[in-house]
Amino acid sequence: MLGVKEIMGTSIMQKSSLISSKKLIQISHNINRKCPFVTNPMKGRKLMNKSIVIKSAISEDYNLIKESSEKSNLGYDDDQSGRAKVKVRAVVTVRNKIKEDLKEALVKHLDNFTDKIGRNVVLQLVSTDINPRERRPKRSDEAVLKDWSKKSNMKAERVNYSAEFVVDSNFGIPGAILITNKHQQEFFLESITLEGFGCGTLHFPCNSWVQSFNDIKTRRIFFHNKPYLPHETPAGLRALREKELKDLRGDGTGERKMSDRIYDYDVYNDLGNPDKGTESTRPILGGKAIPYPRRCRTGRPPSETDLSIESRVEKPLPIYVPRDEQFEESKAGAFSFCRLKAVLHNLLPSLTTNISSKHDFTGFKHLDTLFNEGLLLNLGLHDDLLKKLPEFVSKIQTTSQGLLKFDVPAIIAKDKLAWARDDEFARQFLAGVNPVSIERMTCFPPVSKLDPEHYGPVESSLKEEHIKGYLDGMSVQEALDANRLFIVDYHDIYLPFLEGINSLDGRKSYATRTVFFLTSLGTLKPIAIELTLPHSGPNSKSKRVVSPPVDATSNWIWQLAKAHVCANDAGVHQLVHHWLRTHAALEPFILSAHRQLSYMHPIYKLLDPHMRYTLHINALARQVLINGDGVIEASFTPGRYFMEISATAYKDWRFDMEGLPYDLVRRGIAVPDSTQPHGLKLLLQDYPYAADGLLIWDAINNWVRDYVNHYYTDSNLVSEDKELQSWYREAVHVGHADLSDAPWWPDLNTPEDLVKILTTLIWLASAQHASLNFGQYPYGGYAPNRPVLMRRLIPDEKDPEYTSFLADPQRFYLSALPSVLQTSKFIAVIDTLSTHAPDEEYLGERAQPSTWTGDPEIMGKFFEFSSEIRRIEKEIDRRNMDPSLRNRCGAGVIPYELMAPSSEPGVTCRGVPNSITI
Repeated sequence: MLGVKEIMGTSIMQKSSLISSKKLIQISHNINRKCPFVTNPMKGRKLMNKSIVIKSAISEDYNLIKESSEKSNLGYDDDQSGRAKVKVRAVVTVRNKIKEDLKEALVKHLDNFTDKIGRNVVLQLVSTDINPRERRPKRSDEAVLKDWSKKSNMKAERVNYSAEFVVDSNFGIPGAILITNKHQQEFFLESITLEGFGCGTLHFPCNSWVQSFNDIKTRRIFFHNKPYLPHETPAGLRALREKELKDLRGDGTGERKMSDRIYDYDVYNDLGNPDKGTESTRPILGGKAIPYPRRCRTGRPPSETDLSIESRVEKPLPIYVPRDEQFEESKAGAFSFCRLKAVLHNLLPSLTTNISSKHDFTGFKHLDTLFNEGLLLNLGLHDDLLKKLPEFVSKIQTTSQGLLKFDVPAIIAKDKLAWARDDEFARQFLAGVNPVSIERMTCFPPVSKLDPEHYGPVESSLKEEHIKGYLDGMSVQEALDANRLFIVDYHDIYLPFLEGINSLDGRKSYATRTVFFLTSLGTLKPIAIELTLPHSGPNSKSKRVVSPPVDATSNWIWQLAKAHVCANDAGVHQLVHHWLRTHAALEPFILSAHRQLSYMHPIYKLLDPHMRYTLHINALARQVLINGDGVIEASFTPGRYFMEISATAYKDWRFDMEGLPYDLVRRGIAVPDSTQPHGLKLLLQDYPYAADGLLIWDAINNWVRDYVNHYYTDSNLVSEDKELQSWYREAVHVGHADLSDAPWWPDLNTPEDLVKILTTLIWLASAQHASLNFGQYPYGGYAPNRPVLMRRLIPDEKDPEYTSFLADPQRFYLSALPSVLQTSKFIAVIDTLSTHAPDEEYLGERAQPSTWTGDPEIMGKFFEFSSEIRRIEKEIDRRNMDPSLRNRCGAGVIPYELMAPSSEPGVTCRGVPNSITI
């Protein structure tokens, strides 16, 4: 263990023959006075249960230089004060790009040359103290990075450069470093470490792109890792704290360049393209007409035909997000590889469909060929079609045949017939990719909230006789009182759009309600499905109830009804629970955090890992997924009405109900009970999403409470924190402006208020998003299990196609599902969306774990949180082996691992990343 002298730096001073003992005493006094924190590397190791990799080591001794009456050889003038000068050193860690294009390589060579003649990377230290004579922060002279031209061509992922400074012995603690990049090309600055100050090693985590001064005419500011509430900010850093936030806000004008670091708001006016014609127009989401959260502003010019619509940027052109929000190279590489697979999967079926006249699956074995033989091989067109493919595609095909096939989805990996069983259909509403729609029934029959003048009677067509035979001898009221009736109700959200949806080519849909009964085994069984079409008059038979089958014909009718329920569910899952309630709802809070919370603010440091990549993935979604004629419109039943359905759901969105315990109570799945471990009693005991989620929720809540109470020791500090209040106020009144007057927004006056808000945000960004996202391919990759698009309604005896249905019900069923091409395109996309990248950071992990904060007590609390996350993972593994928990354990049953925190890269159906990264 290092001795006190080595930690405090006095051993270096005592070695110097250039300083008197009297001056040493004076310097030691200054160090003790001006070093309020000490970095103890051994203590840091004890706090983190993993080895710390030292990226750079400095072996040189640091020198104390006595000023003379002449100018020093380092260019310092004698101020006649007699103070000693201290030489300190910065180690600057730069992350190299793994792959460079030709232009980047040429510019790098140019920068290497110009670096030798003075166009350098320049650093300057800024003290936390004010110079009393100049009334401004103390600053060192500028220093340049050494050996850039020699080291920049190194093939290592990280390269350490150095710079040396000479500062007064009473310089104080450096709190910020200013950097000017005089090169032509940006570089990624990972961290800066300062050695030589008496208080020990100082860490400056950066993780940011430093642009050329030619592109952004300002010096970059990087703060050390000690957090400060605004009123605690040292005098020397106050102006820089304000300046950095001002730079990040911008002025709200102009088109953003890809190199900018400006965060601002705009409405969703970039989803359509009126310049292509009226069919490509889409309504503006956000504003009084159609309320919606705000997104990141790009400032692109308007379209030519409608000045209120922002012009489109189509792939492969990049769409703006602030530079530091863009995918890092390893993430971008993984995403590109997945996109490459998607291109191949899309291209090949497209060509095959053009050659072949067989658009529909001919049987279930035909479906299986997507996962074993590959589509081309199955149709016998392998050699002929390869000649028609671009050369690069042919090369990839011949060297990696697996790219032509999809992986076997988990739902059929162990039991090919699981999807057809009623118990599996019901189980997936508790442990599948959308476990957040199910509600406990409180009345029967259910009642619509829609206007009866437009949508017909509010009464459901469900009657007691439809379900009483499936209630184990109970009456309907007895089943309600015993909390054994549950419902998935999509009636009100779909019905207003059905007329438009069903007029689209190849799209057919109902507004569905599905009733479930809770069995004595703790599993659910579906006992009735109500199918509703638009009301067309007083004698309209727009409602139909389908009951569990009793013969062959009713079995196929039942399977078709379940497929329509799944299509409804897939739409609500994707654009309401997944996109709206996690991606879109969090974007305003992220924008506001960057605009209003300084990097030094402890709450920014807490939220930082939970904001990673979200703005970029949301921008890509606007570009290729949720845009007009994009993947979502092409793949899901609602088509062009999809985002309008999402906006309709936003009217009922409530931030105060987004935390897991509050959502469970709202849906009637749980009731408050202080005697229970989580303060709740689950009325569905074997509900894997809720049971595992409450473990994660409590762990996050306890970590956030420890963190908040550490910094806000007085309740008044929350209400007096101007940055914190500005962050929350702007997120609500600008980012969610259309709902800002709602009375349900939580107050932010006390530490406990803050704990609830932060826990909800972290929950949504991590566990909630993971539970809704990473099961998409394992469950949705096999179309019969979870069709996202239906092309036929269910025939009744008077329909002309009823005869063909009776003659070949399997063929009719498959013709109602997505076609071969639609299926191939969709599962290629969800394969990408379900993939973990190699650089994923999971809950309980942090980049630079030993230096992200300069607060050792918080490091200890974070270690406790990480340990709790690992304990929860073991508990989830144990539950998945418990045969009494039939909704997660059994023959062929997929274990519920979507809340299991860790994962390997790829499609794993598990893993909880810190943030929304895909």
